[in-house]
Amino acid sequence: MTEEGPHGDPGGGSEPAPEDGSGCGPEGGPEPGSERGPEPAPEGGSTDRPKSGSADGSAGGSEGRSASGSPEFPGSPDWRREFAEEARGERPDLARLCLLIGAVADPSVTRHDLDAAEIELDRLAGLVPYATRFTGGWAAALAALLGRREGFEGVPADYQRLESSLLHEVLRRRRGLPILLSVVWMEVARRAGAPVYGLGLPGHFVVGFGDPADLDLVDPFAGGRAMTGADAELLVASATGEALDRSMLRPAEPGAIVLRVLNNIRAWASSRPERSGVALWAVELALLLPSHPARLRYERAELLVRRGDFLTGAVEMEAYARVMDAVDPEAATTIRRRALAARARLN
Repeated sequence: MTEEGPHGDPGGGSEPAPEDGSGCGPEGGPEPGSERGPEPAPEGGSTDRPKSGSADGSAGGSEGRSASGSPEFPGSPDWRREFAEEARGERPDLARLCLLIGAVADPSVTRHDLDAAEIELDRLAGLVPYATRFTGGWAAALAALLGRREGFEGVPADYQRLESSLLHEVLRRRRGLPILLSVVWMEVARRAGAPVYGLGLPGHFVVGFGDPADLDLVDPFAGGRAMTGADAELLVASATGEALDRSMLRPAEPGAIVLRVLNNIRAWASSRPERSGVALWAVELALLLPSHPARLRYERAELLVRRGDFLTGAVEMEAYARVMDAVDPEAATTIRRRALAARARLN
């Protein structure tokens, strides 16, 4: 996956994060300037939709959907609405949200496929030795099961595949990005009764057990290799050139993890102009989260213009410029110029 996206937009948009440093703080959460997400699914869903598992590792987006993002055919699932409702629930289900991302990405996914993925997570949890509840050796037990027995791990080539960010594909392939492999570990461990949490270190997502202060960490990308505090410091230094800050050790919330997953998908698409539809649905799902960076509204407008929806993109740029007036008037002026340029392309 690409390490960084395009730069130079006045609204701070189009800066997808590398895996797994979301650009939204150490936990992958929203940065200053975030806003509440809209209730309805956004308009202007993507239109290019090769199936997951294609030669370029790409997935589609909105097949069978109307321009409003709702299902085009009566009775077909409204995955985006389900995503929005789950994200706004009192206790969002991380696995469910990640599986719904895959359903939006891959038009061949059915509800049966999502149920099968949940069943696989339950099956894996059932293989964790029951005695672990009393011995507390969760890291070792899960490394033996998920890393060595089941073969969950990552390789550098996984960064080039969109499937590496889709939970149903990670469960099928046993390969993925650090954050998706960590989701597998967290969901299996949680079902087995472990005190587990995700830790969004800059540049790499890992899993912890017990009291976060104890730093009982493992790296699912490395098959569950145990990590020390020194290992965590080295990871942070490699990614940022700075020392580990205690604020980086706060467990990540489900919404922050999902935003980080979507940031990775945006990063993957940013270096592939022909996959702008993937970037669009990833931005649109991020906008459905209860809290998200406000700049995503500008990024969506840019994508719409790039994909030929000049009028809608111009309208959204103008709306974002009004937001920016109070924060950065110069940037707001630049955005309005871009909106005018988009409108001019209608003639």
